[in-house]
Amino acid sequence: MAVPKKKKNALGRGLGALLEDSSPKNENESLGGGASGTMNEIPLDQIQVNPFQPRIHFDRTALEELAESIKVQGIIQPITVRKLRDKEFQLISGERRFQASKLAKLKSIPAYVRTADDQQMLEMALIENIQRENLDAIEIALSYQRLIEECNLKQEQLGERVGKNRTTVNNYLRLLRLPPDIQAGIRDKKISMGHARAIINVEDVDKQLHIYKKAVNEELSVRKVEQLVRDLMAKASDDPKPEKKKNSAHRSYEVQQVQTKLSSHFGTRVSLKADGQFRGEIKIPFVSTEDLNRILEIIDL
Repeated sequence: MAVPKKKKNALGRGLGALLEDSSPKNENESLGGGASGTMNEIPLDQIQVNPFQPRIHFDRTALEELAESIKVQGIIQPITVRKLRDKEFQLISGERRFQASKLAKLKSIPAYVRTADDQQMLEMALIENIQRENLDAIEIALSYQRLIEECNLKQEQLGERVGKNRTTVNNYLRLLRLPPDIQAGIRDKKISMGHARAIINVEDVDKQLHIYKKAVNEELSVRKVEQLVRDLMAKASDDPKPEKKKNSAHRSYEVQQVQTKLSSHFGTRVSLKADGQFRGEIKIPFVSTEDLNRILEIIDL
């Protein structure tokens, strides 16, 4: 008889790999001991909240709805905690379920017990946060940035953790270079990530803000914003420069598209110049040793 294939974890090496399989090894294993690597029924008053929780605000109405569901259905998915000492635990993941269970006036909650240090706590909390479906692009970008800076992850390692390729991770991180007004617009859903990715290719902050306000006020589609950016970049390339002769070769639409893709891929304003025979040069600027190393990592050198 053919042995069925093991189902692949959809998170890859993300949250599933960090939390691993912490369920009891057999059905007769006790749920009350609080031993590491087991699932236990733990009193709510013995659990502390996660000090590394990246998400501070929880919608009260949504919590109350979850609490009502818990009263009827119970806890379907256990939370995850680490044991600090006897009868004292700290939440790793499952903050909403924990808070909703308190609202539902439960006395205890099923929980997987894990061994984790502070850095692992932060990493697991951030990755669980990223896996949520209702996060906006800026929240995701900030979580990616914290994983890189506070957990010492490279972009490729981060991509493996969250199940995204390096280009996708880089596109989110680039959003943090936008001015605060535009970042707030993304959070408030005034514009989408597609709008923002087009706007970020404009170098001048004032022009970025002009396009953003126009997109919001006129409810422009992503394609119309992309066209605005292309027109602006084409106009800038045709402006005479006092220190150089104006390039007589008109930069084609195809070259602009390649330049935009390169800028998105490397997370910086890439300069692409080409003549009518498509001979030219590519310039990739960097602002620090760390920025250069990031670019070299993308090139895989």
